[in-house]
Amino acid sequence: MTLRLSGRATLISARAVGFVRRPPLTHRSLTLSSVQGPKDPPLERRTLSVYFRDEILAKHGERPALVCRQEKPRAHGGPPSRNMGVRTHLAWDFDEFDKHIHALARGLVSLGVRKGDRVAVVMGNNSAYALLQWACASVGAILVTLNPAYRINELVNTLNVAGVSHLFAVPRLRSSRYIRMLSEAFPDLSGARPGEIRCEALPALRHLVVVDNMGDPSAFEKEIGDTKCVTDWRETFVWREDGAEARRVRAYANELQSDDVINLQFTSGTTGAPKAASLTHLNILNNGIGNGRCMRFTPDDVLCNVPPLFHCFDEYPFCAIRTIRLVLGNLAAWSHGACVVYPSESFDPKAIVDAVEQERCTALHGVPTHFLGVLAEVQRRQYAGEKLDFSRLRTGIAAGSPIPIDLMRQLIDKLNLVDLTVAYGMTETSPVSFQSTLADPILKRVETVGKVQPHVRAKIINPEGEIVPVGTPGEVCVTGYLLQKGYWRDEEQTKKAMQPDTEDESVVWMHTGDEGIIDEEGYLRIVGRIKDIIIRGGENLFPVQIENVLTAHPYIREAAAVAVPNSKYGEVVGAWVLLEPGKTMSEDEIRQVVRDKMNPQNVPEWVWLDASGKVMKHVLRRWSAERLHKRGNI
Repeated sequence: MTLRLSGRATLISARAVGFVRRPPLTHRSLTLSSVQGPKDPPLERRTLSVYFRDEILAKHGERPALVCRQEKPRAHGGPPSRNMGVRTHLAWDFDEFDKHIHALARGLVSLGVRKGDRVAVVMGNNSAYALLQWACASVGAILVTLNPAYRINELVNTLNVAGVSHLFAVPRLRSSRYIRMLSEAFPDLSGARPGEIRCEALPALRHLVVVDNMGDPSAFEKEIGDTKCVTDWRETFVWREDGAEARRVRAYANELQSDDVINLQFTSGTTGAPKAASLTHLNILNNGIGNGRCMRFTPDDVLCNVPPLFHCFDEYPFCAIRTIRLVLGNLAAWSHGACVVYPSESFDPKAIVDAVEQERCTALHGVPTHFLGVLAEVQRRQYAGEKLDFSRLRTGIAAGSPIPIDLMRQLIDKLNLVDLTVAYGMTETSPVSFQSTLADPILKRVETVGKVQPHVRAKIINPEGEIVPVGTPGEVCVTGYLLQKGYWRDEEQTKKAMQPDTEDESVVWMHTGDEGIIDEEGYLRIVGRIKDIIIRGGENLFPVQIENVLTAHPYIREAAAVAVPNSKYGEVVGAWVLLEPGKTMSEDEIRQVVRDKMNPQNVPEWVWLDASGKVMKHVLRRWSAERLHKRGNI
């Protein structure tokens, strides 16, 4: 139902948290599984744009802010740029960053974007994405972050659920060709003029803005083809600072409140229907500040933000946590005046190693599969006799799925990520609610996800809603500033997941769907999942969606998707399939059915053609593991 940081939602961050002083929960050991975090430091009540102006720009204007090693120095046109003296790629200090943010904010209002409008983004890691994060927040527009691996039906569905009026996209990213995909599916787009899109399948959409990431004007023109409704990204910037657009931006900014929704993060549930978690200034700014504080970020830090801002590509999936990249990556760094480096548009181990060395990065973010790729690249270079210097690297976040102890050891020994901590959360909680500290005993840091964070309360309940004794498993429920405002225009799903306290209706609890145990000292251990979500390398996959795609095929009568153990990803998809009488399909043909309709990570790695009847999922999981064990795969 939810989109967790790792399903069990584990993430690892660094040097964290000896810095955070956490008073004991009580003078005596807990008896009930109910905990409350400290109320200090106080919550930040300003909006993102005000915080940026007062705390980041005013104090760190001349310090490095954003480095995009795959982009040209003047990727967005406009006046000449200092570019921090760098000639090979884009490199902005906070002053330069701010100028581009304001030029884009003025451009957004000139396109007709108003407070509350939904602006969707489908692209990899680039400066355009970073600018939209701040520019949308500064005018009160709601940034809708989309998965670049979406197929056309998934893309259209999410655009319509959010009521997106403005879509910003790159023409292509790896094998995905977004403009062609849209124009081929909806011929009406080809004849529409920019800003005048009228497409029956996308009733709210008015603008399609394209960011050129191809580096070749002729290739860009060819990719766009005859899609006349496209607006070139560079034409949206309004560089004049004293025009009507600037006055409108200031007017919108004066209306903003910290509890305004500024970000929609899509997740799905056991129903298979997409839901958009509605996150506010208060949610994501405070979570970003807190995580940066845990990592001891200062203006001297340089974060190599590896996982795409939202992405799951091919064999390198990344947990569906745009929240992690936007909040625990970008905001955690920028809120402390630290610099963010994008080594490449999508995952590229060579570019990452180059960036860490050449930009002298102090922090590195990724999911386990990203780190494995980086370690392999490091090993390859060392075997070739290359000397690598990771002496400045010290901290980071490894998110998406539980981190094996051996991988932790390698991150410390080979990448100098010396201080790691574990945290827990979900998209709907902005995301972190529990986190460990270096003051915690080593067993607690390995076996638990730490204690509850400041300004957060949590409890473990049984099916009757009662708080269970410590040491007893039950569902993890969380409340506090970090709770989403609700699923976007989905009151039914919101009420199912977010329920008022039985004794105080002003308190609303997020029911996570995770099964956990709190011990007598207040440490949380995640022991399972109440729902049958599959977590492939950190990406939450929902069996019902895969099953619906499979059973829509005329040859497939029944299908059950289950989690199958995997040494690399933790879990992969296994599919048990019952064909219609007299029909035949190969395992590859069954995989292709899913591949044609869903993101690549949903494709079953294992297919069994002898399922019959309504077998319980836990039985199928056991059978799957037994069969792989017999074959020597696990």
